[in-house]
Amino acid sequence: MNKPQYKLVVLMVAVALASGSGGYWLARQGQTDHAAATTAAGATKDGRKVLYWYDPMVPNQHFDKPGKSPFMDMQLMPKYADEGGETAGVKIDPGVVQNLGIRLATVESQTLADAVDAVATVGFNEREVAVVQARSPGFVQRVYARAPGDVIPAGAPIADLLVPEWAGAQQEYLALLKTGDKALASAARERLRLTGMPEALIQRVEQTGMPHSVVTISAPVGGVIQELDVRSGMTVGMGMTLARINGLGSVWLEAAIPEAQAGRVRTGQPLEARLTAYPGEAFKGKVIAVLPQANTDSRTLRVRIELPNRDGRLKPGMFAQVRLEAGTGKPAIVVPSEAIIRTGTRVVVLLAADGGHYQPVEVQIGQESGGKTVVLKGLEAGQKVVASGQFLIDSEASLKGVLARLEGGSASAMTAPQPSGEKTAALNQATGRVESIKAGEITISHGPVASLGWGAMTMTFKLAKPELTAGLKPGDSVAFGFSQSDGDFVVQQLSKTGGGQ
Repeated sequence: MNKPQYKLVVLMVAVALASGSGGYWLARQGQTDHAAATTAAGATKDGRKVLYWYDPMVPNQHFDKPGKSPFMDMQLMPKYADEGGETAGVKIDPGVVQNLGIRLATVESQTLADAVDAVATVGFNEREVAVVQARSPGFVQRVYARAPGDVIPAGAPIADLLVPEWAGAQQEYLALLKTGDKALASAARERLRLTGMPEALIQRVEQTGMPHSVVTISAPVGGVIQELDVRSGMTVGMGMTLARINGLGSVWLEAAIPEAQAGRVRTGQPLEARLTAYPGEAFKGKVIAVLPQANTDSRTLRVRIELPNRDGRLKPGMFAQVRLEAGTGKPAIVVPSEAIIRTGTRVVVLLAADGGHYQPVEVQIGQESGGKTVVLKGLEAGQKVVASGQFLIDSEASLKGVLARLEGGSASAMTAPQPSGEKTAALNQATGRVESIKAGEITISHGPVASLGWGAMTMTFKLAKPELTAGLKPGDSVAFGFSQSDGDFVVQQLSKTGGGQ
C-alpha cells in the first residue's frame, strides 16, 4: 500500500468512528430533548397536555413525571391528551399502513346463504307398505312364481285359496236372488262382503249364477316383496299374513348430519341429492323428519329425506351425497372471516376510524360460511374493520396497552414480575415520601421494592380505604404495604414514620 492510499484508509476510519459516536450522541440527545420537552406540570413546550408517563413494555403502570423506566433501560414516554383516552386504540401513520398492505373491509348486512353437506343411504319408504292377509280360513291351492325381493305391479296374483265356508254363503245368496225378495237378497250379499269376500268375486257369482269358493290373492300395491309366507297345500287361518309388499313410488334417504350443524336443518327444507350410480344428475327432495335421537358414537343426527322414484331407478342401499340449503333467509351483520381475532377468552376485531386510528372491539360471532362470519353483537353495518395485517396493528396496540385494557387490564407477558391479583396475596413492603393525596389515590416517591425487583420511583397507588390517609400530608415520610388488584396497585397498609425516605 503506497502512502496516499494509507492516508485515505486512515481518513475513512476516522470518519466512521466520528459518525458512530455522533449517532450515539444524537440518540442520547434525542431522549434528553424529549424528556426536557415535557415537564412535571403535565404539558409540553408546544402546549400539548400530558396525561401521564409510561413504559411501553409495561403500559399499565403510569407515572406522574418523566424519567427513566424502573423496568427497562429507557426513558418513560408521555401519553398526550389529544391521543385519546383508555379506549382510544392505536394510531398508525397512513403511509405506514399503505406500505404494510393493511386492507380494510366494510361491515355489511346481508343474507348469508349456507349449505349443509352430508352422506346418506337410500332406503325403503316405510309409509308405503301393504300387508296381504287371509280374511277367512282355507287351504292354499296354488302359489304363483313369486319370491322375496321380486318387484311386482299392483294387482299381480300371489296365491289361490280355497275357502269352504264361502261356498255355502254363495249358494244361499243365489237362492235368495231367485226368490225375487230384494231385502233378503241384499242382506245375504252383505253377509258375503263381511266374510271377507272381495267385491270382484261377489260380482262374478252374480254374473255366472254359480258359487266360486276359490279366490286369487293379489298384490294391492306395486313394489318389492319383502316377505312371502305362503306355500302350496298349507292351511291358513283368518288374519294370517301371506305377504308383505313395500312400494317403490318414493324412497327415503337417511342422512347423518353433524351435531354442530343439526340446528340448521328443519322439516320441509328442500335439498339436492347426487348418487354415484348416476353421475352428473341431481335429484330434488325435502326433509320430512329430523329424528329425535343422536348417535353417541359419531355425534351425528339422523335426518329423513323423501325422494320421488317414479322410474324406479333409486334402489335401497345406494349411497348418496346430499346438500341442504341452510340459510336463515334473514339479513345479518357479516364481516370477512379473516377479520376475526380469537384471543382464547374473547373474540375481537380491529375497528378502523378516521385519521389512522384503530380500536379493538369485542364481538359475539355466529355461523361462518363462504368466507363470511355473522357478527351477532358488537358491530354495525357500514363500519370499517381490518381484514388483513391485523398482527401488525395488534403488535402496536399491545405495546400501548390497548388490548391489555380490553382484556381487563391484565399485564402482558413481557411485563416485570408482579404479584397475584388477589387481595389476599402477600403485601409488598416499601417506604417513601408522600407527594400528593387525592380522592381514593396517593402518590408516593418510594425506595426500592425488593419483592418485585423495582427500583426507586414515584408512582400513584389506589387506596383500599380512604381513612388510611387520615393525618397525612404531602412531605410526610411513610411506610406502606400494597398489593395488585385488577391491574391496579392498592395500598392496604399505611403509617407515618419519623424519618425521611
